[in-house]
Amino acid sequence: LIIQYQAKYEKDIECGGGYVKIGPKLSDPTGFGDPTPYNIMFGPDKCGYTKRTHLIFNYKGKNVLKKSDLAYKQEGEGTSHVYRLLLKPDNTARVEIDGEKIYEGSLKEDWELLAPKEIKDPEDKKPSDWVDDSMMDDPEDKKPENWVEEKRIVDEKAKKPDDWDDEIDGEWEPPMIDNPDYKGEWKPKQIDNPNYKGEWIHPEIDNPEYEADDALYKYDDIGAIGFDLWQVKSGTIFDNILVTDSVEHAESFAK
Repeated sequence: LIIQYQAKYEKDIECGGGYVKIGPKLSDPTGFGDPTPYNIMFGPDKCGYTKRTHLIFNYKGKNVLKKSDLAYKQEGEGTSHVYRLLLKPDNTARVEIDGEKIYEGSLKEDWELLAPKEIKDPEDKKPSDWVDDSMMDDPEDKKPENWVEEKRIVDEKAKKPDDWDDEIDGEWEPPMIDNPDYKGEWKPKQIDNPNYKGEWIHPEIDNPEYEADDALYKYDDIGAIGFDLWQVKSGTIFDNILVTDSVEHAESFAK
């Protein structure tokens, strides 16, 4: 399956989308729009500094975003960009913008469409006596008697001003100064922990909710395509919309 279209922003939209939605056939096309169900949502989206090219797949009624964002290429006011999505029977997808590949990878790996094959065993817990600290305080190490931890001390050289009036000014207190003997917080040296057992790893079991699916790419009903968008500024132009299964036709159509 190949989905291709052209988008042109006459001016910076600041915040809004330029993506297309492909979905099942509609009994009433005039009702297209949020929250109309869709199979695939594909194209640029921007709001402030957040920019990405969306590629969302609907799987069993849930719209699933890609684990990491695709690059945003809808830059340059007044410049047209051609978006192309290739969805293949081997459950991989490829995204091209202006003929440049910006992504190619696996639906199974890059989207959380399927439940994980394995999950942490809910019946297994880390033993209460498990020691996962590789180092420990040396019990033989003691803080020196002359160790100074007071960071600030009273300035012994300070004198109460002659014109200080306790009734008016309050009780006089000498100012504090940095302690020249301050050595910082004392900490015992570290030694290897003889009881260290290593990092505890939670055992995993087969996930009873996992179901293999080798047809993630396949949609039995594709009968509608449209633009369901919100934009701060008008002036966006969409053209040359194509849904095909021929790479050659898509390439020639884009020229």
